[in-house]
Amino acid sequence: MEIGELKRKANELRADVLRIVTNANSGHPGGALGMADLVTVLFCKYLRHDPSRPDWEDRDRFVLSNGHACPILYAVLADRGYFPREELWRFRKLGAMLQGHPSTAWKVPGLEASSGSLGNGLSVALGMALGAKLAERDARVYCFVSDGELQEGQPWEAATAAAHHKVDNLCALIDWNGIQIDGYTCDVMDVGDLTAKFRAFGWIVHEIDGHDFDAIMAAFTSFLAARGSGQPTAIAAHTVLGKGVSFMENDPGWHYGALSEVQLEQALSELLAEPTSGTLF
Repeated sequence: MEIGELKRKANELRADVLRIVTNANSGHPGGALGMADLVTVLFCKYLRHDPSRPDWEDRDRFVLSNGHACPILYAVLADRGYFPREELWRFRKLGAMLQGHPSTAWKVPGLEASSGSLGNGLSVALGMALGAKLAERDARVYCFVSDGELQEGQPWEAATAAAHHKVDNLCALIDWNGIQIDGYTCDVMDVGDLTAKFRAFGWIVHEIDGHDFDAIMAAFTSFLAARGSGQPTAIAAHTVLGKGVSFMENDPGWHYGALSEVQLEQALSELLAEPTSGTLF
């Protein structure tokens, strides 16, 4: 896909995120919207995967540590063909495959790990990446982490171990939007300069605008080129919570919550730049 196509795809996925959450009347839409550009570029251009063979041993892995942002993961998995798109409308329903936090207990095709207990995902991804290296498999592992969960200690233990074991097939994608459920991260517990911190831990770090498609692709390309460097890579992406929807952007209130149908119609018009014709789902 070229940049124009990627941008359209990202907004289509954002629209599905909002449909998913509105239909369920609950969920975490804000961060998912902010992560959409990175997720789109990764799944459409860089991640080596095969929806027809979700258990392909040499596939790349994707771990969503901030599991509450799962609507964007579910949207892209459906878009890539891992399961029928209609499954999205069962999000958070009793007995449904797509729960409010990703769970491998429900055998979701394309889902690599249960997540949502914040702070754990980078350790899980490290184990996958180290396992691939020990098995001499050409597989890479990408892990999305939120800036808020980097207030916890476990991700930094994983960061230390990744550098020590020279796990250069591991890429951490940092959703650096400055917002968490209780407000702005600078007010709750300031995470400081995450770029400097990861570099101090021995990682290669690319600090980018998480909505600049050229910068996103350059960062992923640099990660692929760093194989053999003995250093893990972090892409510290400054993102906007609620990106693409005027009344949601940078508002901590949209970390969690569902839209009304009126709000959904406005949001879809902004994202898709076309009338919804009364069809919201």
